[in-house]
Order: sequence, then structure tokens, then C-alpha cells
Amino acid sequence: MGFLGSLIGFGLGWWVFGPIGALIGMFLGGQAEQATTMEGKVGGGRPQGTARDGFVVSLLVLMTAVMKSDGKVLRSELDYVKNYLRNMLGDEKARDALGVLRDLIKKDIPLADVCHQVRVNVGYDSRVQLLHLLFGLAKADGYLNPVEVKTIEQIAGLIGVSPSDYQAVLNMFYDNIESAYKILEISSSASDDEVKKAYRKMALRFHPDKVSHLGPEFQKSANEKFAKVNDAYNKIKKERGMN
Repeated sequence: MGFLGSLIGFGLGWWVFGPIGALIGMFLGGQAEQATTMEGKVGGGRPQGTARDGFVVSLLVLMTAVMKSDGKVLRSELDYVKNYLRNMLGDEKARDALGVLRDLIKKDIPLADVCHQVRVNVGYDSRVQLLHLLFGLAKADGYLNPVEVKTIEQIAGLIGVSPSDYQAVLNMFYDNIESAYKILEISSSASDDEVKKAYRKMALRFHPDKVSHLGPEFQKSANEKFAKVNDAYNKIKKERGMN
């Protein structure tokens, strides 16, 4: 199974089929044929694989789309991605993931079709987590490229993430009081009570437990996202002199 073998094991899932299956088929080898044979068995459904497997494959394909969005992929970008994946997945899996990315970069990514497949098969909280990881990739060099931001915004719409949640995640990668309000999805004219209510709502919405099923590799990013909600609340409290 090559690269994907070390990343997702040997389970079969929805990602074997459709546009994503067409993109990664070369990495699946005999697994794709086995999946086709299995389709229709066990109650007529497709093999499910695991939520983590589908998330990893979705992330690799969408990362590729973001990297290619400005028309070129620089060696420096691959170096940033390598370090990013190493911190998230460890050395061996990061090396294999980068191998998958290098081959995906050579292909045209049918973004609308891929995103539709992700939207249908990946839970909402996991889709929000995908956005956070994509923005982390986009800012790996310390700068958010407007073209890449536009691509991530397009992805957010196509995978069904609400505009308010998209804005909340985007503003986690800026450091100012205006962004703090957007993270809590309120305006600066909100009352102190409304600020507290918004914080409780967003802390619940972005709690790391919502994506615990993705495994420990992605808990660091989930914890970072949750910490940004706390940071935004503390920043607003300090600015207002709230207790």
C-alpha cells in the first residue's frame, strides 16, 4: 500500500471511491480492487474505514489544493510542510505524507468534487478542524498569502462550514482586538454579559473533545484552536477591564 499504508493502515473507507479515490488510487494498489469487490457486501454499504483515515486523506488532498492555489509550489513551501507534518505526525509518517503530497501536486485537483465528498463523509467538527490545519499550513512561513486564504475560504464554503465559523478560525491566525471579537463571533458593541455568553458558546463549540476521535496526532491542533478562544476572551476582558 506504499505511502498510505503507514499513514492510515489497511482499512478501507469512503475515500477509496469518488474523486478522492481517483486521486490516490496509485497509492492504494490492490486495496482499491479489494474495495470494489467489497462494495455492496455487508448490508449493501461501502466499507467505512475510520474517521481518522478519512480525515488524513482529506487533509492531504486539501493541503495540495492550497499549496497549488497561487500557481506554483516552491521548495521552501515543501520544507515548511515537511516540518509542519513532522510536528503533527512524527518523522516516519511525515516523510510518507510528503511523498503523497509530491505526487498529488502533479495532478489537477477537482476541488468542488473533492469538497463535496468531504462534506458528505466527514463530520462538521472535523471539517472545522481541517480549516484550522489548512490555515496553519498557509501561515507556516509567518505570512497568510491572500491567494491561499481565498482558496481556504472557497474550501470552507464547499465543505459546508458556516461563514461565522470560517471567520472565527481565520481570525485565530491574527493577533489584534478586532480578531478577538470575530473569534467569539460577536461585535465590539456587545455587552459584557454577551461577551461572557459568547465565550461559553465558542468554548463548547471548539472544545478538543469534539475531535478526540481523530486520534492524538491532531489533538495538538485542536488544543491550539481551543486556546485561541481563551486568548480572545482574555484579550477582550483586559481591554474592557472585566473581571
